[in-house]
Amino acid sequence: MGLVTPELGTFIWMFLAFAIVLFILKKFAWKPILNALKEREESIEDALRSADRAKEEMAELQADNERILQEARKEREAMLKEAKEMSSKIVNEAKQKATQEADKLVESARANIESEKSAALNEIKAQVANLSVEIAEKVLRQQFADDQQQKDYFKKLMDEVKLN
Repeated sequence: MGLVTPELGTFIWMFLAFAIVLFILKKFAWKPILNALKEREESIEDALRSADRAKEEMAELQADNERILQEARKEREAMLKEAKEMSSKIVNEAKQKATQEADKLVESARANIESEKSAALNEIKAQVANLSVEIAEKVLRQQFADDQQQKDYFKKLMDEVKLN
């Protein structure tokens, strides 16, 4: 039973050794240990605050990224819409220009056709007149074979023509 219940002398020496160790620890080690613990606690709190700030900043960055992506999508849609409108406008202008050019060509072709038609008609009229004169000359020559008949017919025609 000596191991379980110490004697009074052993108890006093143990108490004295404990008090000395406690005094030395309190005098030299307690404050540095407490300061180290406090510094560690503060560094852990700072790290947690930093982590929270980083988390908030990441959330803000993510929100900013989303906003930028939305703006980029809107801008892209606006650019596509503008490009479609511009291409449509260019196509319509090209169609109008082509229609105007076609109308000009048709009108020019019509004018050319009319002028060629008039020229052809005039040429045909001239040829018909020449042919008529030649035919009339041949008919008259055959009809008035002698000179006296020609002179009589010429006088008759001169009498019919009224001079102004």
